[in-house]
Amino acid sequence: MRAVVVHGAGDLRVEERPDPVARPGEVVVAMEWGGVCGSDVSYWKHGASGTAVLRDPLVLGHEVAGRVVTSGPGVHGWDPGLPVTVHPARAAAGSVLPQRLAGRTNLHSQVRYFGSAAFHPHTDGGFSELRAVPAEQLRKLPDGVSTEHGALAEPLAVAMHAVNRAGDVRGRDVVVNGAGPIGCLVVAAAKFRGAASVTAADVSPSSLAVAKELGADRVLDVGHGDRLPDDCELVFEASGAPAALGGVLRATARGGTLVQVGNLPGSAAPAVLGDLVTREITWIGAYRFVEEISDALGALRDGLDVSGVVTHRFDIGQAGEALAAAAGPGSSKVMIRLSAT
Repeated sequence: MRAVVVHGAGDLRVEERPDPVARPGEVVVAMEWGGVCGSDVSYWKHGASGTAVLRDPLVLGHEVAGRVVTSGPGVHGWDPGLPVTVHPARAAAGSVLPQRLAGRTNLHSQVRYFGSAAFHPHTDGGFSELRAVPAEQLRKLPDGVSTEHGALAEPLAVAMHAVNRAGDVRGRDVVVNGAGPIGCLVVAAAKFRGAASVTAADVSPSSLAVAKELGADRVLDVGHGDRLPDDCELVFEASGAPAALGGVLRATARGGTLVQVGNLPGSAAPAVLGDLVTREITWIGAYRFVEEISDALGALRDGLDVSGVVTHRFDIGQAGEALAAAAGPGSSKVMIRLSAT
């Protein structure tokens, strides 16, 4: 089978690997679609993603969907041909949550995540024609949801988790700062959850066009003179840019809520944070997701259309072009066709 493997900074290869065999508790899936995430781009460009540094070659990809091929011993109910997506997280052996975090499985101290070099040996991802997956990590696609849209369930789950962290958004006016793929999906998720209005802000007109397509009622081009409103009761910060924090906090209303969904750097970064105190802003982190991938699949089943977030499609043999497109201007979600659909 072919797989998309990063060997180091700037060294991406589509190479042949042995077909996987389903061990006890596993299901072999013929992967059909994968979405390129910022972490995939970072491994390719820098040989690292945050504090996770490549020590060995790594198969990329955690936004994937395909169809069941075969099941290993002890696995039942996953018939060949069944369309599935993958919950890419699995708590590492021995990782136990304290009682105060019961149910918040995204906060395990050690998590094995598809396509991650956070631990050694690394955890290969799903950008391959075939992948053996623990059955507990599979999620069946609802009728009418294609495998391409199934691969979007993972980033949509990130967005839905962020919206859930804000509480009930019904009837509320929402601002989303940063209209990359996650920011645009936060727009879609907030509207799906009943927000009265959603304003999206970014420096890129093409990104704002995607946000508009995913339901933004208003867009602000802050790179060309538009300014955030100065009394926003609920703000989602999706850019992950430390330089934006001061302005975003200033835009958040006194007593308002700011949900941080954009990944901030793990190193020191200057930011103007005084408004956090003087305006009594509630600043909430949102990290990955728990079981919102099931919520995302339900939303797709019920008609939430996120197809507008996809701007590019490539075949697996063009994986290098796919990552370059994802890293370049004018793109939102870039999809890789991993095998015939």
